[in-house]
Amino acid sequence: MKTEDNWPVRCHIIQHQTQNSKWQTSNWQVAELFLDPSASDLGVESEIQLFKDERTDYRFNLNSENPKLFVVLENDIETLSLVGVSVSQSVAGSYLDGDYLVLSVDLPLAVQAWMEAYLARHGELIEHKRKKRKGAGRASQ
Repeated sequence: MKTEDNWPVRCHIIQHQTQNSKWQTSNWQVAELFLDPSASDLGVESEIQLFKDERTDYRFNLNSENPKLFVVLENDIETLSLVGVSVSQSVAGSYLDGDYLVLSVDLPLAVQAWMEAYLARHGELIEHKRKKRKGAGRASQ
């Protein structure tokens, strides 16, 4: 059930074959994203969760030219399993660093509006840079 910080979704992921001259390669792609998991039996159910400490990431994503939803997958030798979905590029990057497969799709407008409402309710997270203490850094002569 959708709440102010949780939105259930269903991701249908397929393997796509491409032919490059002599070689045929395959890659995974999100065929369809269902914002109402009960609307289809295709794919795997997951949920978008919003966290207060990631508000800066959400604003960064929403302000980008093409906001994205990131689908995190664990690619075992024989199977592909959905780990989760995120709207934070930092979280997606952390999974990439951990050798997970991360796919991205355009963020649906309904989810963008939901995220904007979340940010309006909880405010923007502004990260302050701390002042360096006097004398820190390069040695002065």
